Amino acid sequence: MIFNMECEVENLQKKYGFWTATAMVVGIVIGSGVFFKADDVLVASGGSLPTALFAWLIGGSIMVVTAYVFSKIATRIEKVNGLVDYFEAAYGQRAGYLVAWFMTFVYYPTLVAVLAWVSASYTAGLLGAEQSVWPVAAIYLVVFFCLNCYSPVLAGRWQVSSTIIKMVPLAVVAVVGSVCGLMNGQTIQSFTHVAQTVSSGGGLAVATLSTAFAYEGWIIATSINAELKDAKKTLPKALIVGAVAVVIIYMLYYLGISGILSNDQVIAAGNDAPVKVLAIIFGNLGGTFLTVFVVISCLGTLNGLVMGSARGMYSIASRGLGPKVDFFNQVNKKTNSTINSAFLGFVLSVFWLGVWYGNFAGWWNGFMDISELPIAFLYVIYISIYVWVMKNFDDLGFMGRVIAPFLAGAGSLFIIWGAIQKDMFLHFVMVTLVIMCFGFVFMNGKSLSAKSGE
Repeated sequence: MIFNMECEVENLQKKYGFWTATAMVVGIVIGSGVFFKADDVLVASGGSLPTALFAWLIGGSIMVVTAYVFSKIATRIEKVNGLVDYFEAAYGQRAGYLVAWFMTFVYYPTLVAVLAWVSASYTAGLLGAEQSVWPVAAIYLVVFFCLNCYSPVLAGRWQVSSTIIKMVPLAVVAVVGSVCGLMNGQTIQSFTHVAQTVSSGGGLAVATLSTAFAYEGWIIATSINAELKDAKKTLPKALIVGAVAVVIIYMLYYLGISGILSNDQVIAAGNDAPVKVLAIIFGNLGGTFLTVFVVISCLGTLNGLVMGSARGMYSIASRGLGPKVDFFNQVNKKTNSTINSAFLGFVLSVFWLGVWYGNFAGWWNGFMDISELPIAFLYVIYISIYVWVMKNFDDLGFMGRVIAPFLAGAGSLFIIWGAIQKDMFLHFVMVTLVIMCFGFVFMNGKSLSAKSGE
């Protein structure tokens, strides 16, 4: 069965090409996770570098296989919001609506909130003003939502530019760190000596879940498929090229860190590990300069996530569903942007930023990790898509129809298992269920009403 599902969206212009789509894949994925999850992966691996690298490899392999499966779907379906379109084609309009609701109210804004905080953390550290992290995070939210509302083309250009810029610190750490580590023996020591500061880790599944955040975000590139030129050819190529590039870059970068810092030093440095590595390589001044590139890297990821969040409610309203359809379905004629939808995305991001703040303020008597748990929920949706592909895409060969979806599904289950072991997992499930119940309440609109009257 070949699916060819198209929808003419006259209000959204075809303004993006292959490089913007690829930059979204690479730029959203590479941004913050590779920097501030380095120590988390090592801790979860029990301080063992080989185990940590294996976790990075598993996480990357899952991403590549998943991107491959979605690239096959992208050649068949072109509508308004990639993943939502695919789920709708598979299981119907109501199912697609609920996925869109989850993406709009949970997935996008949680990651936007975390990325705003990460960007602000590195900015505050650079300026020596650690107490200003949360105000700076709020400022970043305002700036990038405004950028995507009033100049979406400029936002796309920033995505491409920041993606190129962020390669600088990663390449420097990968090359210089690896060479120095092999010459002075630090790399061998990191491979053979387990960190002494870790009593026990969460295991390979939990370590892989931590890498999942660092590898996450590529699916958001599908949110602009209605605005891509020749999307059915452009998007699949961007997904595959971007995913493979990310895995290679991550592995080399992590090896570079292990050549400069011992496992114990990486854990002790925490989120500042990349800053310390750059300072050791280039001295304090050079390290400070390259830290600016790290901040730009994080802001590039933030911008890409905001691009998806700004279109979240629009993807629901464009189907004639949800509350205030006519309001959220509007596209600004002057800027060609979904301003009303973006405003809701901004409000939701502020809400989740408050939840993230509560973790550090001790409000929950635990740590609700909204940087990882929403991703695990997304993998549940992925599994449903894989089942659909295996049942219906009979024009694909055995590899494309059976092997790839099966491997992607197995990887997804591994990620989900890691999430179940996280603190406050059940609490997050309950919050998500409450939000989804509100989605059921608003499951109405012109489209479903029209169908019920036929």
